[in-house]
Amino acid sequence: MNWYAIYTKPNAEESVSALLSGAGIETFNPKIKVLKRIREKYVDVVEELFPSYIFAFFDTDTQSHMIRYTRGVKYVVGKENPLSVHPSLIDAIRQRMENGIVMPAPLNLTRGDRVLIKEGPFKDFYGIFERVIPGRERALILLEALHCRLDIESRSVRKA
Repeated sequence: MNWYAIYTKPNAEESVSALLSGAGIETFNPKIKVLKRIREKYVDVVEELFPSYIFAFFDTDTQSHMIRYTRGVKYVVGKENPLSVHPSLIDAIRQRMENGIVMPAPLNLTRGDRVLIKEGPFKDFYGIFERVIPGRERALILLEALHCRLDIESRSVRKA
């Protein structure tokens, strides 16, 4: 038995996972929290880490037929010769999970690093990283264009 990636119909990840789990097959559908703009406000939304894909642990010799004909499944990646997913990949994703959600990698920034703001009202502005604000997933940036400090979501910046 190995892990395999299963390509599903759009937005069918949860139902496919539930159907396969009900048939006794272990599934893994990692999720991530992302910041989205909805009705002029930014809100955290939980969505699939790999949209339209789930992972399943099964034996291709005895269970492939059942997997392929599960409602919502398009195909097992590799189709006629399914490609297994190395267990270390599944373990690496699970290690980054907290309360069922994959946590983003911590910022690898040091004080004084030049950063680019990736989203929000200051998108494409450059600044200088000052520090992470503990417990809030936010960072303090010295905004170059306006010569002011900016408290911003840490996932919204990257090293320039």
